[in-house]
Amino acid sequence: MPNYKHFLNMTDETGILQFSKYHHPDQDSGYTLDDNARALMVALSMGDEGYPLALVFTRYLRRSWQENGQWCNLLLHGQYYNHFDSEDSFGRAFWACSTGSCSDWPIIAQSCTEMLERAVTRLPSFHSARGIAYCLIGLCKGRFPFLTAKYHNNLVHLLSERLLSFYSSQQSPDWNWFEDKMTYCNGVLPQSLFAAYAYNGNRKCLQTARESLRFLSNHLFARGYLNIVGNEGWYIRGGKLPLWDQQPVDAASVIFACHEAYQVTGLNEYKLLMKLAYNWYRGFNINGLPLYDIESGGCFDGLIREGVNLNQGAEAVLSLLLSDLLLAGYYAGNLPQAKSV
Repeated sequence: MPNYKHFLNMTDETGILQFSKYHHPDQDSGYTLDDNARALMVALSMGDEGYPLALVFTRYLRRSWQENGQWCNLLLHGQYYNHFDSEDSFGRAFWACSTGSCSDWPIIAQSCTEMLERAVTRLPSFHSARGIAYCLIGLCKGRFPFLTAKYHNNLVHLLSERLLSFYSSQQSPDWNWFEDKMTYCNGVLPQSLFAAYAYNGNRKCLQTARESLRFLSNHLFARGYLNIVGNEGWYIRGGKLPLWDQQPVDAASVIFACHEAYQVTGLNEYKLLMKLAYNWYRGFNINGLPLYDIESGGCFDGLIREGVNLNQGAEAVLSLLLSDLLLAGYYAGNLPQAKSV
């Protein structure tokens, strides 16, 4: 079962704090939209005990909505700062709200649906690959009673076509990817196209999702265990895969992509890769060290050359908890069933 000890320790009446010093919450680090969106998805998957937490994180997302028509990504000492706003953070919040829109808790579902109604108008202008991918997953999995079926379908088509165009512009016999480099949270790109296929049966989405996930997996699992693209320069086309620093959020991205692929196709190869990626947290990685801290219930911030980064911030523990919940079958955003292809 997931261990919520550190998650609860990092959370107060405002939301979940961004960073910790070792396992001690850093009160001066502030709160981010990214983390509170992920925290909402955790709370929605916790059953009845998650309800008061879901209220906290839903209210955080509501308060973060700005008059300029977007979410603010940083709250520090009671002041909102927009210099960290991005389509990526917007997309994570959109995905979280889409999950919340399906909640059996009426207050949560209503509040998340109202936020989606405001946010959805911005989607056609998105050009960040990951921002598009997060929103596409949200569109394919949430409830949108304020949209006509035709407009909803058109939005899914528009965003998936935008990702497909990124892929076709970069793809070559030795590079089946959406950009000229692999950076962070790479798994969300094929995951979103698997979700689009599950939504509308677009075979081009399925083909590209399978090709790109195979390309990603061939690189990340080349040594028989997961090696995430390190953030020391990223993996640039024609270069070498950097091994450090490896971040927990990227492991979760691979796990979610493989899970989505398995749910859509029923192919066991994806299930095996998902479990192999999950074991990264438990020590099956390049350093042979677990990222999960049994005592605190937290997750170390990453693998570094010297071992592990001993801090245990929100992003790390939320990535672990979402992965725990997904593999345990409790994740609120699960697809209902696999279908053969």
